[in-house]
Order: sequence, then C-alpha cells, then structure tokens
Amino acid sequence: MHLFDLTRPRAARALVAGVAVGMFAVAATAGVPATDPKPVLPHAPTPHSTVHPRVAPDALRAALRDAWQQHPDFRVAQAQVDAAGARLEAAGMPLYNPELAFAFDDEGADRSTTAGVNLTLDINDKRGARRSAASARFDQASAQAQLQRREFARQWLAAWAELQTAGQRVLAGERRLALLTRFADLAARQFAADDISGLERDLALLARDEARAGQAALIAEHAQAQARFLALGGSTLPDGGVALPSDTLPPPRPEPDGTERMPEWRIAQAASVAAEREVGVAQRDAVADPTVGVHGGRIDEDGRGDNVFGVSVSIPLFVRNDHRNEVAAARADAQAAVAQAERVRIELAATRRGATDSYAAAQSAWTLWRASRGTDIERRTGLLERLWREGELSTSDYLLQLNQTLDTALAGAELEARLWRSYADYLAATGQLERWAGLETTP
Repeated sequence: MHLFDLTRPRAARALVAGVAVGMFAVAATAGVPATDPKPVLPHAPTPHSTVHPRVAPDALRAALRDAWQQHPDFRVAQAQVDAAGARLEAAGMPLYNPELAFAFDDEGADRSTTAGVNLTLDINDKRGARRSAASARFDQASAQAQLQRREFARQWLAAWAELQTAGQRVLAGERRLALLTRFADLAARQFAADDISGLERDLALLARDEARAGQAALIAEHAQAQARFLALGGSTLPDGGVALPSDTLPPPRPEPDGTERMPEWRIAQAASVAAEREVGVAQRDAVADPTVGVHGGRIDEDGRGDNVFGVSVSIPLFVRNDHRNEVAAARADAQAAVAQAERVRIELAATRRGATDSYAAAQSAWTLWRASRGTDIERRTGLLERLWREGELSTSDYLLQLNQTLDTALAGAELEARLWRSYADYLAATGQLERWAGLETTP
C-alpha cells in the first residue's frame, strides 16, 4: 500500500516499468552463464588463498587451535583427564597396608613385651576389579574431554562465521544507507525544481531515516556477534585475507555408521562398561578378606623369662550386613547405563540424519541464491534509479523495489551464516569436525 494516491498515468508508468525491468533482466542475462553470477558481498575466497574442500584453511585452523588452547575449557578438560588418570593409578595400588602392633604388660613380677605385624590379604583380587573399573572411568573422562573440544570447535566456528556475515550485513546496510541518503538529496533537489511533490520528497526522507535506524540495529548485531566470538576465546582473529570459503564447501555425502567413534557414544559405552565392572567390585567387597599377623616378644614370670612367637588369623563375619544391597544397586546401575548407551545410539543416528538434511537444504538454498541474477545488486539499483529519473517509476515504487533489492543482500548474508552453522553441525554429527579443523592431534 502506497503512502499517497497514484494517478492512473503514473500507475500505467509503474506497469511499464515492471515490464522494462523484466525485459532488461532478460537482456542482461542473454549469453551469460547462470553459474557465473556477479559476486555481491565480499565472501568469496581471495585468489591467493588455497581452500581444500575437506579441511579448513590453514589460518582458520591455527586460530581455532590457539583459541582452544588458551580457553579455560582446555584446562578443565586436561584437569579432568589428569584426575581420572590419578584415580586409575590409585586403583592399581595395593588395597591394604601392613599394621605394626606393640604391646607391653607389667603386672607386679610378671612382665611381657611383644611386637608384631598384621596384613589383610586381598585374596579376592579386589584391587584388580577396582583397577578395571577405574580404567573404564578413565576412558570415559578422555571421551568427555574430546566432546568438550569438539563442542568448542563447533561453537567457535559458528561464532566466527556469524561474525563474518554480521560484518557483511553491516557493509550491505552501509550501501543501503548511502543509496537512500543520495536518493533523499536528489529528491530534495527535484522538489526544489518542482519535478516531484512534497509528499514524494518526504517519502524519500522517511526511507533515509528508516535506513539509519536499520543500520544502527545491524551495527548492534555485529557488536553482539563479536562479543560471542570473543567469549569463545576469539582474541586471535584469522588473517583478513581468509574469507568464508562458502563456495567450496562439499555437498553432504552418505557417511558410514560412525557411532563408535563419536565421543557421546564413547562416553556412554565407557560408563556402561564401568558400571558393569562396578558390579564385580561390589561382589568382591561382599567377600571378607582375612588378616594374618605375626608377633614375637619376651615374657617374664616369677623371675623366669622366655621368648615367645605367635601367628594370628582373623576373618570378618558379614553376618549383620552381607552387602547384598550394594550388589543389587550396582547391577541396577549397570542396567541403567546399558539403556542410556542405547538411547545415545538412537539420538546420534537421529542427529546425524537431521544435521545432514539441514546442511543439504542450506547448501542448496545457498547455491540457488548465488546463481540467481536477482542478487546482482549493482545492476538492479542502477536500473531502478534510471527508471525513476525517466519518470517510469514512482517514488514509492522505486523505494519499494530498492528496499527489496537491498534486503536480498542482507538475506544472502543471513543465509550464509545459516549455511555455516548447519555445516558445523553436520561435521560434528558425522565425526568429521576435528579432522576438518585440525584438532585431532591437539590435546
């Protein structure tokens, strides 16, 4: 709906202008391959940058690796693995330490002095059972550290892409503001020359003010994107010559079932194994270990002395508490861990399929957007201004089509950000993200 009434001749001119735009677009595309569109935003890789479709650019890899190694999550992951390693070593140590015993008794003429040593024997290999369970817990901690590293890489990559595309949106907004400011100045001059009405001049001024407000919002969004990137340790920005290699991203391909190499599955599987081994620990704890002791000394009675030597054996009697409840609880935990692992397997399969489909849809939309002649902003803005100057377009029609044209550039930047978010999710869901980002050998 226009802000002012249009006369019939002007409406006719608008219709002619629409036909002219269509004819011009057809003429402009004649003889030009549809796969070679004119780039609109500065997102295509620079000629000197080499991008392999299956790995990230070297500068991006280096920036991501530095960000990870400087982020607190890196130290958290390392500390958790070190703690699990220490627990594994502790579980492999002997369960019982020897005990020294000294006794002295003085009753009148009778006196006795003895010394001995006692040791509880691990005849049921409780030490081996605990070490086996701790080994599974160490595997679980290692997989958890890998998951933290992968999730950091996914979030960092998405934040970096969002920052890049937010910068592109700011540039597109600056272009829109410059065009509408220039148009407002031109409308003011034409109003002074009585070529347009005051209402048309005011419409141009309103469009310029709206562009200013929109540009402020784009700048704020860029600041927020930068803050999110810095929060992920993005203090080391990739080299300015490395742009988003969006046009070289490979299409999604059917991946073999790689559930076993996913950190989520490794965590669940290690937890299941550890819970099963904890059953063995509980069963062995329910069996008493004997304590063997030896002692020796001297006894003096009625003026006569003699050396003594003895051996003792003691065994706890699990009569009041036979520890069956602990074994039952461990078995229930093991069953829950098995069910949890199965749930993780189902979720991983669903996530992998969803991420693959989302990435395929985003890449298809991006390819179509890049191949469309309608995204040639420079050509369309020049054509619209020429038609407006010639009187073939009303001011309201010109502003409407100009805003639609410039919104296309903003939509392209948002589409590119969505493409990279879906690509990061696809790589993570298929177990390829760390290899793509060069973090496989990074602690």
